[in-house]
Amino acid sequence: MAEANGFLPVYLANGDDTLKRERVAERLHGRIARLGDLSFNSEEFDGESARGADIVAACNTLPFMSDVRLVTVKNADKLRKADAEALVDYLEAPADTAVLALYAQGLAKNTRLYKAVAKFGKTAVIDCASVAKRDLPSLIAKMAKGHGITMRSDAVSLLIDLVGEDTVRIDAELRKLSLSHEGAGAVTVDEVNRLVGRTTEAKPWEFVDAFSERDAAKCLRLRARMESSSPYALLAMCITRVRELAMVRGLMARGQQSQMTKLIKGPAWKVEKFYPRYARNFTADELRAALKSARDAERAMKSGADPETAFETWYLSVVARAGRG
Repeated sequence: MAEANGFLPVYLANGDDTLKRERVAERLHGRIARLGDLSFNSEEFDGESARGADIVAACNTLPFMSDVRLVTVKNADKLRKADAEALVDYLEAPADTAVLALYAQGLAKNTRLYKAVAKFGKTAVIDCASVAKRDLPSLIAKMAKGHGITMRSDAVSLLIDLVGEDTVRIDAELRKLSLSHEGAGAVTVDEVNRLVGRTTEAKPWEFVDAFSERDAAKCLRLRARMESSSPYALLAMCITRVRELAMVRGLMARGQQSQMTKLIKGPAWKVEKFYPRYARNFTADELRAALKSARDAERAMKSGADPETAFETWYLSVVARAGRG
């Protein structure tokens, strides 16, 4: 009966974007609720603790005054192997009166459970992966229109800076902005500053990239937003970056720039796009001097000097050097 009413026996909303998974759940719940009272015809399980046999039993239970039951499993990617296998076996001949809705942050495509769902067709698996950071501004612009507002590009950038990339948080802040915004104009930076509180820390890699850009002001701003990142860890990351840039300069000098992605860990696209530019920000002598002074800073940090002050003195001295080459 599930298929007769336009539903597949199973759906998998898979990906790390919580908002997308929530929207899938809302739509599916709303569609099935039109067939009958879901207060009598739905059960929810958590994959971290649920038993596969209990989930299967819920699917095989006949609905009450409805054609379909909804059985939801959150954290389906955390099901124990035996419990996931119980669902795989069930999906060989699923009940025609149940819709099994699986929600997972990252169920691998090569798992038996993923394959068991995928065999029901392209619409059985719903991609809920987060968008790439470079695509986030355009996504936020679309989300803002859904709330009845438009936003200036600098206001969007500030919102990302304050809230981070969690689309659930972003959606909540957009709702808040839409309720307070007046007039037909776009939401401005001033409105975002006034209404949105900072809820996210800067990421260590953002600091290291600002260090590579030799942007002292940006380094200071980011460091002020990194309460949980120790100066020792950041110093180590910066030292690694200095060594990488020295390697890139050497490869570029020998015409072997194509070897960068083989020798440097990290996303290949980032290494190819940014590391040559970062390397050109420093001379070879500056990079050697940065490593030498880093050794001195580390010794000072371990011998009684204030770690934060020693680290700040070091990175500011490195990024402030005037030479280029």
